[in-house]
Amino acid sequence: MKNLISGLLCTFLLCSSLHVSAQTAKKELAPGYYVVVGAYADTKESVAQRYVETLSKEGISADYGFNTGHGMYFVYLHYYTTLKESLKEMGNARKGKFSNAWVRVVPGDIGSSTPAEVMKPIAPAEIKKTEAVTENKEAETKPEPIQNSAVEMAADSSLAGVTENPEIKQYAHMTLGNTEVFLSLYNSRNNRIVDGEVQVIDTERARQIMKVKGNEYLLLPDPKSKTGQLTLLCNVFGYRKIQEEINYPFPLADTVKSYVDLVGTTIVINFDLVRYHQGDITPLYNVYFYNDAALMLPESKYELNNLLQMMQEDTKYRIRLHGHTNGNYHGKILSVGSENNFFSLNGAKETLGSAKDLSAARAEVIKNFLVTNKIDPSRIEIKAWGGKRPLYDKNNVNAKKNVRVEVEILEE
Repeated sequence: MKNLISGLLCTFLLCSSLHVSAQTAKKELAPGYYVVVGAYADTKESVAQRYVETLSKEGISADYGFNTGHGMYFVYLHYYTTLKESLKEMGNARKGKFSNAWVRVVPGDIGSSTPAEVMKPIAPAEIKKTEAVTENKEAETKPEPIQNSAVEMAADSSLAGVTENPEIKQYAHMTLGNTEVFLSLYNSRNNRIVDGEVQVIDTERARQIMKVKGNEYLLLPDPKSKTGQLTLLCNVFGYRKIQEEINYPFPLADTVKSYVDLVGTTIVINFDLVRYHQGDITPLYNVYFYNDAALMLPESKYELNNLLQMMQEDTKYRIRLHGHTNGNYHGKILSVGSENNFFSLNGAKETLGSAKDLSAARAEVIKNFLVTNKIDPSRIEIKAWGGKRPLYDKNNVNAKKNVRVEVEILEE
């Protein structure tokens, strides 16, 4: 009897584990362009499933998947590997039933995986099975309304803080005040959609107005200047800086430029990004260190991952990491302890050293991060400068920027 109960308990635990695993597994969207008609919080997968089933009954082919970058499920009609095709199809969808359709961009290497591989079509039986599980928890709960507009999405507490594109209208006179703009960050040499930001600069006054996300729809701000010129500066780590210009009152005139396209009612500004070349030196401005430490703050991970991606993408890259400090420091230096945690002071070991020692340790910890992620250590050199090459006087308000590690491309 005891063995029987033990066996039943094990079976129950195994089934529970499999059930939880099935619930938590998410169908991740592959890199590319999706014509999207619905968006849901990560707890609303069953609603996305029901919407796909509803569209299928109406004779409309659709699927859904999860995007970790936005932490949401998206129901989509079509998947494309080029932006132009997706924008054209979005225009067609808006003319029909889906007036608020939009294109969701998933950054990454296009072709590394496809929706067919990542997201197999959901069998009707599988949908019913999922709905049955949901109904056990929420007996006879009516399906929730599909989120197809910015107003509806903002009204849903599960999507608080999420806004999508308002309905787009065609104006007789197009300006950047009434025309949606899409900033396409793309590396055509390896067919990669690049994640990053673009600075919007008032060209006439030479001042930054705002920073915006790339691969998103937006309305660009009015510089309220005589010329109406805006400069768009794309500076993504791992790629050479690109600067383009567009006129706020008369953007259609700029469509003759090689980097500007008009697709339907959308102005596309293309940033064809190019990787660093031999001799280029650039600071890791978004890698931050704890005081007196060769340990990085957690928010440094994004830029470090960009550096790692660059090294993984081209195995011919050899780099030199230049470490710099602010002033002629001498005192304690906290560094990585036995736990090998690059992003915490917990378990750190303490030594004494100079500014040069601190700058060397900071460059070394970045090298160790790369090596831990399977980058050959022979591809990375270290150069410690201490406080010998400051960008600003140590008493300047910008003196903190003297604390930095720069990446020099030695070979490519």
